[in-house]
Amino acid sequence: MASIELRGVSKRYPNGLYGVRDIDLKIRDGEFVIFLGPSGCGKSTTLRLIAGLESVTSGDLLIGDQSMVGVPPRDRDVAVVFQSYALYPHMTVAANMAFGLKMRKMPRREIATRVDRAADLLGLSHLLTRKPAALSGGQRQRVALGRAIVREPKVFLFDEPLSNLDAQLRAEMRLELVKLHRRLGRTIIHVTHDQIEAMTMGDRICIMREGRLIQSGPPLEVYANPVDTFVARFLSSPPMNLLPAHLEVDGDGLTVKLGEAIRLAVPERHVPAYRAVAGRPVTFGLRPEDIHEQPPAPTQQGFEVQVVALEALGAETNLVAQPTASGALPEITARLGRQARARTGETVTLYPDLLSMHLFDPETGAVIPRPPLDAPR
Repeated sequence: MASIELRGVSKRYPNGLYGVRDIDLKIRDGEFVIFLGPSGCGKSTTLRLIAGLESVTSGDLLIGDQSMVGVPPRDRDVAVVFQSYALYPHMTVAANMAFGLKMRKMPRREIATRVDRAADLLGLSHLLTRKPAALSGGQRQRVALGRAIVREPKVFLFDEPLSNLDAQLRAEMRLELVKLHRRLGRTIIHVTHDQIEAMTMGDRICIMREGRLIQSGPPLEVYANPVDTFVARFLSSPPMNLLPAHLEVDGDGLTVKLGEAIRLAVPERHVPAYRAVAGRPVTFGLRPEDIHEQPPAPTQQGFEVQVVALEALGAETNLVAQPTASGALPEITARLGRQARARTGETVTLYPDLLSMHLFDPETGAVIPRPPLDAPR
């Protein structure tokens, strides 16, 4: 069994600063979990605490129901793959993969069996006699993974292993890691600052900020229902549009007022949840893909913008625009289809899908709860 549990885990350094603070997290046996966050948020520190490369200052850390506090790394039955491949340049691929097993005095026949099995799994069988200098970046990364796989650990810990690869190789290796998880069925923790990796690879995302765990859940659930403005903006590219607004009572309904002239009717589905904050300043949030060139419904309201820039990405076009006649509102981004008709400098009308809107507290950044997007509408 390779479940992992962190109970109030903190790491405090001699200078009084915290690497991570009060982390409570349960990871199921066989789960693929992503630690996501900006540089310095504590995600790699948390991984190193699990690996035993850092000591826990307070709290408890369990692997398979056994406390690991004070247990050295070699006795935790975990394998770590770092950002740097750390391959021995004078050794062949086979020797690199076998090195850790040789140091553990494992029989030669067992070592050869494990290396061959891992090489076949990773498509390295034809490269076993080569040295690292003769390999591509993606092949070197596979060797580093193979070196971890031959140990047959309970848990794999990946610390940004794809960050040194180019865009195409990263995409290929993302898929390879997902396939690897399905074949091995082992618990995997993958640290990254890349939102695409987080959304496409893991069973669950754990978003961290300033040493704390901010939100945890399935990728699409976290994407659809962020707990605050940090998560809302960090977990997408382009990020969620966040605009200063005022929530006003409008008869039996509610209206979001943006700037001086834009007034958007809150959908009836959200009115009961938002009525308690009517009359207050709020932060209005809407993702770029929820802004359209054509109204999503016949009665949908729109607002005029002046197109500032267009990013043609092939399958889609990101439109950056400045709302007009609305005071000093920030620019917004709309993710449109490849057939987007707008041109830079033009004034066009955009239509928000307000069923996907969010409101946040402008002081704390916390989301103002409303029915989740996957609830019946």
